Amino acid sequence: MKFDERDEGPYRIYAGAIEAPQGDGWLAAVVVSRRGEPRQASREAYRDSRLAGGHRWPTADDALSYAIATAREVIRNAPALLAC
Repeated sequence: MKFDERDEGPYRIYAGAIEAPQGDGWLAAVVVSRRGEPRQASREAYRDSRLAGGHRWPTADDALSYAIATAREVIRNAPALLAC
């Protein structure tokens, strides 16, 4: 398993690359949280644990790149998908 985190405006992106069960590639997953004020907890706004329908990427870096790109796309162009 490999993880990466990025800030995108008021959101925090948590991307993951998970080894496929049969060891034939990497699955991508992402969680987007809306960052709160310093005294407030962040709130989950979006989650997809099987990006691209469970497509397998050849490397963990490829899966992470896809997860981050997908999260940025949702934040920038599909705000209706964000829960908060």
